[in-house]
Amino acid sequence: MAQDGDNDENDEASPARRDFLRRGAALAGGSLVSLVPQGTRASAWAGGSDAPEKSDLRIGFIPLTDCASVVVASALGFDRKYGLRFTLSREASWAALRDKLVAGRLDAAHALYGLVYGVQLGIGGTRCDMAALMTLNANGQGISAARTLAEAGARDGPSLARLVAAKPRAFIFAQTFPTGTHAMWLYYWLAAQGIDPMRDVRTIVVPPPQMVANVRAGRIHAFCVGEPWNHYGIVDGTSVHLASSQDVWPDHPEKVLATTRGFAERCPNTARAMIMALLEASRWIDASAANRRRTAEVISAPSYVNVPVDVILDRIQGHYQDGLGRTWNDPNPMRFHAEGSVNFPWLSDGMWFMSQFRRWGLLTETPEYSAVAGAVNQTALYREAAGALGIALPSAPTRASRLIDGAIWSGESPERFAFQHPIHA
Repeated sequence: MAQDGDNDENDEASPARRDFLRRGAALAGGSLVSLVPQGTRASAWAGGSDAPEKSDLRIGFIPLTDCASVVVASALGFDRKYGLRFTLSREASWAALRDKLVAGRLDAAHALYGLVYGVQLGIGGTRCDMAALMTLNANGQGISAARTLAEAGARDGPSLARLVAAKPRAFIFAQTFPTGTHAMWLYYWLAAQGIDPMRDVRTIVVPPPQMVANVRAGRIHAFCVGEPWNHYGIVDGTSVHLASSQDVWPDHPEKVLATTRGFAERCPNTARAMIMALLEASRWIDASAANRRRTAEVISAPSYVNVPVDVILDRIQGHYQDGLGRTWNDPNPMRFHAEGSVNFPWLSDGMWFMSQFRRWGLLTETPEYSAVAGAVNQTALYREAAGALGIALPSAPTRASRLIDGAIWSGESPERFAFQHPIHA
């Protein structure tokens, strides 16, 4: 259960989140929230009437701050509360995690949202039917530049655009996986600055923990990655802050709890129990600043993220610096729960990634947006799990958001959205 404590100063509800909670509260008046009362659920688990089909689970993760809910669920025993035992497997790259997940060597994983859809659509590898059980976090990724690039004048989007225009194709930008979230944030942000990510710069793939070392070695000039690696580069003196992913899309989806569709279909009780364990872990993390501090301490260990606690702590609490003297409290920091608005697997979120695959030429044919999202995002399982925990649920599976370039994304007309921007493949 979440511990009592003062809320983080950055956790005030945005209008979109207030609307989510208002709709969830209305829905809570029905039967979903009382789907399985606490006492009955405890007895049912003890009696095995709704027991997980598989209890010992191997779950993959990449060393990033947003693996926190998976680690906390294991470290604080939320997995065992629901009849599960997580064995966590730290993976070297997203490609390695993908391959193990598809091959069944991992039962589930902390995974890039876009990775799941890339595998579903067979982009760049073997196609496999996938399942996104829930969203694990929102916000908290970053775009950083080598300090040498900042010294050359690139300290924000407009100044970077001027530098790139003067030296086209001279700069190498790194992201973490071809269909991943970081590639999509980087491309969208560059395009919003008037920089064509396919023609004006070169992009390569680098695993998250290797970003700063590659900058230090002079192999890349800028990168998009999850925390703590942006802040690590600043503390190390190697890189500076250019933008945050929440600048691109406030409260955007980031990592998901992923498994194969076959696993979710064979083991629905296990999948539901995983969601419940991670919902409780997510709720615990967001409950107080003290819990976030404890989370940073836990995940900083060598077996998890393997960096000093302070490198994780500042940005998990929303405290930012740019490495050039400016500090601020971000209004949209990394969130893990936010009364459930983070965790619902919105169909429109999945459709957005497909629209960007189309925009950048990763998909050459129009996908069946709604059908694919409805098959991948396991909204029914999520509703059962969240309802049993009394967590607010939306009345509709889509949401609307305004992105950095002023475009409104709501899941409507995704193919038109893919090509309405002046810069695309």
